[in-house]
Amino acid sequence: MHNEITGGVYFNVVAQGRHITLELPREITPALTGLPPAAGTFTGRDADLALLADALRPGPPAGDAPRVWAVAGLPGVGKTELVLQAARHALDQDDWFPGGVLFVDLFGYDDERRLTPERALGSLLRALGIPDEHVPADLQDRARLYGSVLSAYADQGRRVLVVVDNAGTAEQARPLLPADPRVPVLVTSRHTLAGLGARLLDLSELDDASAVDLLRQALREARGPGDTRVADDPAAAAELAGLCGNLPLALRIVAALLADLPGRPLASMADALADSRRRLERLAREDVTVRAVFGLSYAHLRPEQARLFRLLPLNPGPDLSTEAAVHLAGADPYAVEELLHTLARGHLIEPGAVYGRWRLHDLMRLYAAEQGEARSGEDAPTEALERLFQYYARTSGAAAGHLAHAAGPFLAGTEPGFATREEAVAWLDDERANLVAASVAAPGLGARKLSLILFETLSGYFSLRRHFDDWLLVGATAMRVALDLDWPLAQAEVTQNLSVPMRHLRRFDQAADMLEAARAVYRKIGDRGGEGGALTNLGLVLWETRRFDEAIPLLEEAIAIHRETGDRHSEGVALTNLGLVLQSLRRFAEAAEVYREDVAICAETGDRRGRAQALNHLGTVLREEDRLDEAAAALTEAGALFGALDDRYGEAQTLTNLGVVLARQGRPEESCDAQTRAVEAFRASQAPHDEATALNNLGLALVTWGRCEEAVAPLEQAATAYRDLADRHSEGMALINLGAALGGAGRAAASVDACAEAVACYRETADRHREGLALAGLAAALRGAGRSEEARAAAAEAEPLLREAGALEAGARVETVGDLHSFVRAHGTEATP
Repeated sequence: MHNEITGGVYFNVVAQGRHITLELPREITPALTGLPPAAGTFTGRDADLALLADALRPGPPAGDAPRVWAVAGLPGVGKTELVLQAARHALDQDDWFPGGVLFVDLFGYDDERRLTPERALGSLLRALGIPDEHVPADLQDRARLYGSVLSAYADQGRRVLVVVDNAGTAEQARPLLPADPRVPVLVTSRHTLAGLGARLLDLSELDDASAVDLLRQALREARGPGDTRVADDPAAAAELAGLCGNLPLALRIVAALLADLPGRPLASMADALADSRRRLERLAREDVTVRAVFGLSYAHLRPEQARLFRLLPLNPGPDLSTEAAVHLAGADPYAVEELLHTLARGHLIEPGAVYGRWRLHDLMRLYAAEQGEARSGEDAPTEALERLFQYYARTSGAAAGHLAHAAGPFLAGTEPGFATREEAVAWLDDERANLVAASVAAPGLGARKLSLILFETLSGYFSLRRHFDDWLLVGATAMRVALDLDWPLAQAEVTQNLSVPMRHLRRFDQAADMLEAARAVYRKIGDRGGEGGALTNLGLVLWETRRFDEAIPLLEEAIAIHRETGDRHSEGVALTNLGLVLQSLRRFAEAAEVYREDVAICAETGDRRGRAQALNHLGTVLREEDRLDEAAAALTEAGALFGALDDRYGEAQTLTNLGVVLARQGRPEESCDAQTRAVEAFRASQAPHDEATALNNLGLALVTWGRCEEAVAPLEQAATAYRDLADRHSEGMALINLGAALGGAGRAAASVDACAEAVACYRETADRHREGLALAGLAAALRGAGRSEEARAAAAEAEPLLREAGALEAGARVETVGDLHSFVRAHGTEATP
C-alpha cells in the first residue's frame, strides 16, 4: 500500500487508503489573487516604488532588512496606490510570490466599516483555504494559525505577500503581521505607525511636474490620445495642479470631471476652483469628495486636538513654529507640542523643513478653516489671532533691536528675547514668510497698526538679507495704513524707508521723488531729525546718479542738522555719504577725512555695521592714494566685521575691494581668488550690479596677471550686465578693461571697438577723467592695430583731459604709454560696489 500527497499545504482532513495517489495543482488559489486593480495612471513615485520593489525581492534578508513597511501620509496622497503598484510589480515577476497576495482593507477611519483584528484575521484565514469550522474564535489563536499557514506556504516554496490597507492604529494592524521573515507585509495608514516595528515611509504631495503629468495621463486614459488639453494649455494645467495642492486624490477628481466634458477647457476648471471658499465643494464627483476623505480623519480627533487644528489656519503665513502655535492656542507649551505631534502623526499637519515647524497642506488648510468657521463660537478665533500677532510684533521688535542702531517710535516697550544677534537673525530667517504674510493680512483682520510695527521692525533685516521685494510689499501695506490713519509722521517714515530698496533696485528717480516728498512732510511738521535723514538718503541717490554738485550741499545740510539734534549715528551716515561724493570727484584726502570721522563716531556709538561700511569706503580711497598696505588693513578689518555680523553682501563688497588692492600689490593669484568668491557671493545675494562689478575686477586682475584670453569672458559678462542695468558709466569701465584683454589676446580690431564704445559711454555720462582714460586706451588700441594716425589723434584728445584730472604727469605724453595692455596695467579702471 502506497499513499503520496504532494503539491499542497494542508490544515484539514487528509484522505488515505489503498493505492491512492493525490497530485494537487500548484496554481495560485483564487482567494490569493484578490488584489484590487492598480490604476493605469501613476507618476511621481519612482523612487518610492523602487524602494518597495527592492524590499519585496526574494532572497535571504539582510540582518537589518525591514520585513514590514508602513506607508503613511495625509488623506488622498496616494498611499494605497503606491502599495498596489508595488504589489502588482512584484506579482508580475517570475517566482517572487508564487503563493500570491493577501489583501485586506481595515477601513481604519470609517466607523461603520472598520474591521477588528479578529474579523480581519478570519477573512485572511479563509482566503488561505482554512474552512470556517477550523477558524479559531479568539484573536490569539487566529493570529497563531495565520502565522503557521503563511510559514507552511513559504516552506513549500509558495511565498505570499501581505497587504494591509487603511490601518487606523498600530494595534489594529499588529496581529496581521506574521513573524516569519520570509513573508513581507505592506501596511498603509494615515498615521505614522512608529510603534509597529516597521520601516516607515511617509508620502507627501507630488512635485509640480508629476502633478501635471498625472492630469495628462488620467485624461488620456479616459478619453484616449486625442485628449491633448494638458499639452495645449500647460499654464492652465499647472494652475489646476496648484489649486489641487498636487494631491493625487484631488487631481484624479479633477481629471474625472474634465473627462465627463471633453470640450471643457482646463482654464474653465481652474476658474471654478479659484474661489477658495468653494474649492472643497467643487472637488467632488459622485461619491468621491476631498472633504469627505478629510472628514474621516478629523472625526477621530479629541476635542483639544480638533480645536488646535481649527485654529492653525488663522496664521496667514505658510507654516508656523511650535512657539507660535502655543500663542495661537493660549495653552501650556508642552500640551500644545504634544497636540502638534499627534496631528502630525495623523498627517493632518506636516512637519516643516526643520524640527519645531509645521505646515498644513493647502486643501487641508481650507478644510480646517471651514471647521473653524463652523465652531468659531467656542474657539474664540479673534482672541487667538490677537495673541499670535502680539507674539510676532513683540518678538520681531526684540530681534530688530539686535540689528538696528536705535529703535524707532513703534519699537518702544519691546521685550528682549534673544541672547545674541545671531539668534535674532536666525529667528527672522525662519519667520520671514510668516511676518510678511501677517503684515499684509493684518489690516483686513482688524490689526492695522501691526503693519506699521512690522514694517519698521523688519526694515533692517530686509536690508541685511536684501529681500527688496518683501520690503516693498510690506511697505505698501504700511503706507495704506498710514494714509487710513491720517498720520503724516508715519507716512513720511514709510516713504523715506521705502526709498532704500528703490535705490538698491536702481529705481533712482522714484527714490529721489519719495525722499523729496518725505522731506517736505518732515519740514511741514517741524521734524528736524526726519528732514536730516531724508537729506542724507537723497544725497546718496544723487551720488548714485552722478549729480555730485547737487549732492554735496544737501549732505552738508544733513550733517549740520544731525549735529544740531545731537544724532551722532545719523551724522556718521551722512559723513560717509559725503565721502562717496568727494571720492567720485577725486578729492581723496577730503573723502578719507570724513570716512575717518564716521569710523570714530561708530566706535563711540557702538555701531559695528556702520564701522564696517566706513572702513570699507576708507579702504577704497586709500587704494586710490596708492597707500596699499593701509587700504588692505582697513578692508580686512571691514570684512571681519561684516562676517561677524553675518552680512554676506557687505562681506562681498570688501572682498572685491580687497581683491583690487591685492592686484595692485602684485598678488594677482590671490586677487583672482578674492574676486571669484565675490562674484559667487553677489550672485547668491541677488545683486546683479555688484556681481558685474566683481566680474569687472576679476577680468582686470586677469589682465594684470597677463592671462588676457581668460579675462575676456568675465569682462564681456560685466559689460553686458551694466548695459542691461542702464549703467553706461560702469559699462565704460568694463569696456576699457575688455579692450585691454582683447588687445593682449591679439584681437586688435575688437580691442579698438571696445575702447571706442567706452569713449562714447564716458561722453554720455560727462566724466572727463574717465573719458581721458578711454581715449588713451583707444590710442593704444589703435597703435596695436597699426592705425598710427588715428592713434595720435586719440592721444591728443586724451592728454588735456588726463592732465586736468591729475592723472598724467607734467611733460608726459599719452602716445608714449605703450600698448593698451600695459596702459591698463598702469591705469586700470577698477569698479567699486
